[in-house]
Amino acid sequence: MRLVPVQSRADLRAFVDFPLRLHPTDRYVPLLSSVIATHRRTAELFLVRDRNGVVVGRTSMHRSAAFDTKVGPRQLFGHTEFVDDDDVFAAIMDAVETRANGRPLFGPVALLPNQTGGVITSGFADRGFVDSAWNPAYYPDMYERHGFHRRFEADTWLVDLNGTATGAPVAAGAPLAACALVAADHDHGFAFDDGRIAAEQLVIRHGSRWHLRSQLPILRRMLNASFAQLGYYTDISADQLAEQTDGLAFLLDEALLLWLEKAGRPVAFVVTVPDISEYLMSVGGRLGVINQLRLLATRGRYRSDAVLIIKGTMPDEQGKGYLTLLSRELHRNLASNGYRTLRSTFVERTNVASAAQYRRAGGRPLHGYTFYERGAAA
Repeated sequence: MRLVPVQSRADLRAFVDFPLRLHPTDRYVPLLSSVIATHRRTAELFLVRDRNGVVVGRTSMHRSAAFDTKVGPRQLFGHTEFVDDDDVFAAIMDAVETRANGRPLFGPVALLPNQTGGVITSGFADRGFVDSAWNPAYYPDMYERHGFHRRFEADTWLVDLNGTATGAPVAAGAPLAACALVAADHDHGFAFDDGRIAAEQLVIRHGSRWHLRSQLPILRRMLNASFAQLGYYTDISADQLAEQTDGLAFLLDEALLLWLEKAGRPVAFVVTVPDISEYLMSVGGRLGVINQLRLLATRGRYRSDAVLIIKGTMPDEQGKGYLTLLSRELHRNLASNGYRTLRSTFVERTNVASAAQYRRAGGRPLHGYTFYERGAAA
C-alpha cells in the first residue's frame, strides 16, 4: 500500500470519486466537491493506492489551534474512507500517527466536529443526509479493532411528521400574542404557556433569502454562545459560517430558519433546511453552476424532507422553554408546507434536553454516531 499526497487535478478527482465507487449510491451522501477543494487549503489530502495503482483509501491530516485549546493537543484526520482491509486502514493510521509526533489522534473530522465528520455506529440500512455521515458497518469495527475508542457519542434523529398540527404559522416578526395558536396536544407535545408571550415580549423572526448575509452575524453570536459548553465545539468564525452557508439562500425555506427575540434581544434559534440529499447523491456532490441551476429549477421536488442542522439557546436563557416555543412553530410550518419527515444532525447522548424534544415529537434515533480517538486516556 502506498499513501500518496493529492497533488494534481486528477488526484483530486480520484479523491472525490473514491467513496462514490465504494458506497451504495442510495445511502451515501457525498460532501460537496467544492468543500473538499476548500479544505485542501488547510489540510493535506492523501490517497492510498494498491500495488496496481488502484485507489483503495483516502484521508486528510491537519491540526487546529482552537481544537487543541478546547480538547488538548490532537492530530486531526478526516475525509477518511477505506475498503474493508486491515492493511489499508493500517497504512492510513500509521501515516497519521507518524505525522502526529506523539499527539493523540482524533477524527474523522472535516475539518472540525462542528463542521462535518464522524462515523455512524448503527442504522446502516438508513440513508445518510446532508451535514451528516454515512458509512458501512465495517467502519466502526475497523476503528475499534485498531485501538480507537469512541468520543462524543451521539445519535441522529428522524421524526415522522404525519399528524403534526396544521395550525396557521406565525407571521414573520409578528408578536405571538396576536396569533391564533392551536391546542398544545396537537403540537407534538411542544406545550408553552402562551401567557408568557406578551409579558416577556417574545417575537419570532424568520430567515430571509434576500437578507440572509446580514442575518448570519445574529445566528453566529447565538451559535457560539449556546454551544460553547459542549466538549467538542470550537467557535465558528464569520468566514467559516459564510463558507458553510454558501448557496443556502437560493434553497432556503424561510419558514424553517427561525430565531426568538425577547424584548428585542435574540435568545434562541433553529436552522432547518430542505433535504437535498437525493439530489447530491445523483450528481456525486458536484454542485457546480449547471447543477445548481438544475437544482433551482427542480427544488420543489425536495420539499418533502427537511434537515434540522442546528438549534440552541443563549446560556442565560436556557431552561425557560424558548426552544420548545420555536420547535412548536417549526413543526407547524413543516406541516403547513407539506414536509413528511424531519431529520436531525447528531445530538450527543449527554444532551438529554435536546434529545427529549425529538422524543416528544414522536421521533426515534436514526444513526448511532461517534468520533474516534487513539492515544489519549479513554
